[in-house]
Amino acid sequence: MKPGCITVLSLAITLLSTPVLAASGRITFVSQGGVYQEAQTKAILDPAAKLLDITVNQDSVPDAYPAIKAQAAAGKPIWDVVDTPASNCLRGGKEGLIEKLDFSKIPNAASIPEKYRTPYSAAYEFYSTVIAYNKKSLKKVPQSWADFWNVKDFPGTRALRNDPQGTLEAALLADGVARDKLYPLDVDRAFKKLQQIKPDITVWWTSGGQSAQLLHDGEVDMEMIWNGRASAVRKDNPDVDFTFNDGLLQNTQLCIVKNAPNMATAVKFLNAAFSPDLQANLPLYIDYGPGNPAAFKTGKITAQRASELPSSPANAAKQALLSEEWWASDAGIAARARWLKFMQ
Repeated sequence: MKPGCITVLSLAITLLSTPVLAASGRITFVSQGGVYQEAQTKAILDPAAKLLDITVNQDSVPDAYPAIKAQAAAGKPIWDVVDTPASNCLRGGKEGLIEKLDFSKIPNAASIPEKYRTPYSAAYEFYSTVIAYNKKSLKKVPQSWADFWNVKDFPGTRALRNDPQGTLEAALLADGVARDKLYPLDVDRAFKKLQQIKPDITVWWTSGGQSAQLLHDGEVDMEMIWNGRASAVRKDNPDVDFTFNDGLLQNTQLCIVKNAPNMATAVKFLNAAFSPDLQANLPLYIDYGPGNPAAFKTGKITAQRASELPSSPANAAKQALLSEEWWASDAGIAARARWLKFMQ
């Protein structure tokens, strides 16, 4: 589930509707619900609908991929545009479930750096996995995964996510692997490093809400957490802080379902949704960064606000870009299977 998606809405609930007769087209847009979908509705979906004079109906699911497969099997896709991790777009493209994009028809997506795109999708928004800590309970606060692993010099209770994606990368960074040399992941080395700290992990959390509660209530002194969750806790508890240093920069991407019922309108919508002007609206409503870096040049995002966002140039430079492509590969799938055995 997407970080920050506190509430999962049921399928086929329309969050946004425009009178059909007043619009020149329509799409069904799928995301992950909660405060995240509420924010993007105000920042991007509503403005895009108005700009294009279309109806944008919305559905919400924590994981869209099973439904995409089911719609394809039935031969009747009902969705058009999906906001999902790039690994789903890649996998769907290879399995014939997701359309290959013609970027010449989506110039705003074509302007996004290639490292933030796949043949089937482009980055829509950014979030980060970061190190958060309690300044009051710690004599020294961690500023890297090497510090997090250093239980002697940085004593305190710790929490990590019960999921290999991001956690294996953190272990390798702690073991001295350079941020730009992470992939392909040395899985054996990562699990060896994780075995080293496993006895010192108080909680292996399984949801964003749990991670935030652990930090807010002081149950752990330091933990791996998503930046949006850490920001929310910091607003409520001034003893809590976090660093983007050694963070893992991640994004969700927009893709189009194969044989989408409103293909032409979906393509136009993508171009609008990736525009720097609309992308720059997102940080007004939530602590996620725009997928299109050009949004930082629009003048809408102040220097102060940019310093709080994971994808600002200064913060992105401190982090490693997580490779969804690697996690969608056979090696990534095998690493997930190995994780289950590791946690037993």
